[in-house]
Amino acid sequence: MMAKDPVCDMEVDEDEAEFKTVYKGKIYYFCAPGCKTIFEEDPEKYL
Repeated sequence: MMAKDPVCDMEVDEDEAEFKTVYKGKIYYFCAPGCKTIFEEDPEKYL
């Protein structure tokens, strides 16, 4: 299943995603560690 990186809008394969985080009980997937870091600094900005 494909997910959208909330920071850069790239599509990410949930099964193969190396970078992910949980925020308010939902899993978010990222294309790269930089996007994950940016999201974790201010999640509400990207939701």
